[in-house]
Amino acid sequence: MLLRRQNLLGYKHNADDVVEYFVQKAVANGMDIIRIFDALNDPRNVETAIRACKKEGGHAQATVCYTTSPVHTLELFVKDAKLLESMGADSICIKDMAGLLLPYAAYDLVKAIRQNVSIPIALLTHYTSGVGSMTYLKAIEAGVDIIDCAISPLSMGTSQPPTEPFVATLKNTQYDTGLDLNKLSDIAEYFKPLGEKYIENGLLDTKMLGVDVNALKYQVPGGMLSNLISQLKQANASEKYEEVLNEIPRVRKDFGYPPLVTPTSQIVGTQAVMNVIMGERYKMIPKESKALVKGEYGKTPAPVSPEIIKKILGNEEQITCRPADLILPELESNREKIKKYSQKDEDILSYALLPKVSEDFFKMRLKGDLIPKAESIKESPVKEKDETPDDSVVAAISAIGVVLNEESDDHHVVIRSIRPMVNPWVLSNRLNR
Repeated sequence: MLLRRQNLLGYKHNADDVVEYFVQKAVANGMDIIRIFDALNDPRNVETAIRACKKEGGHAQATVCYTTSPVHTLELFVKDAKLLESMGADSICIKDMAGLLLPYAAYDLVKAIRQNVSIPIALLTHYTSGVGSMTYLKAIEAGVDIIDCAISPLSMGTSQPPTEPFVATLKNTQYDTGLDLNKLSDIAEYFKPLGEKYIENGLLDTKMLGVDVNALKYQVPGGMLSNLISQLKQANASEKYEEVLNEIPRVRKDFGYPPLVTPTSQIVGTQAVMNVIMGERYKMIPKESKALVKGEYGKTPAPVSPEIIKKILGNEEQITCRPADLILPELESNREKIKKYSQKDEDILSYALLPKVSEDFFKMRLKGDLIPKAESIKESPVKEKDETPDDSVVAAISAIGVVLNEESDDHHVVIRSIRPMVNPWVLSNRLNR
């Protein structure tokens, strides 16, 4: 699981009690490894999540977000990695979200961190700039333990480098993965038509599947590029695309060189769009830009210039403490707010993170509007209410499925339509048990 520090799933910071309970439930529901990252590499923002993960028996993988700037040196990345290890991280992930990490730089970075930490090192890069596979190979030679790949039909572009070529490349070497290339080929064949379907229905944009050298020039992740294009289209200003790309590095410098990863990538990108469209820099300032400069997201890698602070904050003071220290506990107050709707422990987390969406969902669930009508279930309709199996029956069938899977090479699946209200995640958890 990828966890956005105190933000969890959103952009705003959550109270410590919400973070702790979210991690507790994530581990209890089957999550093994939690990759915890902070967009600013501010260790204060990840300490609660790391501590909670360790307490619950999960694997806490702490992250160093890679970027390039005058302040992001090899020494700084090593310092960050050592600090995360001292905080209890079980492994370190170098997160290269924009595909900026070049092969020889990767070798030097992994080697330097390897010499200073004793825990495993993982590396994530994206293929946006076209160097991903070369970067991984040099990182492997430098001692990286784990690389993130994608099965070939869903790889490259803004995704990760493909899995199968690495399995073939590393075979019969000291880095042999032990994975079966024939089985991976079968998996690729399964996903190939799905990838084609996603392109056809627009879920995958072909523009995002190729190599974009602008990733190296402007340090813009693929997801951020698509956001910029969308924002400019809405403003009928698509012709200003290049101008916005040139403005992004300037805004990033003004804001203290934050790595461009969610949410800072969206904040810097949106501010750059505003500056270009308005024809005047910082004439319009979104609340997220103000929050970043104020320190609500944490400490920026470099200090924000006094001129920018004055222009954006006026006479307001910057926050210098850990942002979450200013947030009162939220769990019990939210629990009280949804008392009449709550049916399970996780409901409080749904509401804490997505209040409006969750409340609408709870109301529909209470009315029974979420139960599918029999005529809408084509394959296995529920005929009568008293014929719907209860939880114990579904659990028993799930257990049989586990036994059958263990005793043969065939795969047996419990069809969800046995009982439409059974959440597929719950069903999966029963299978694991």
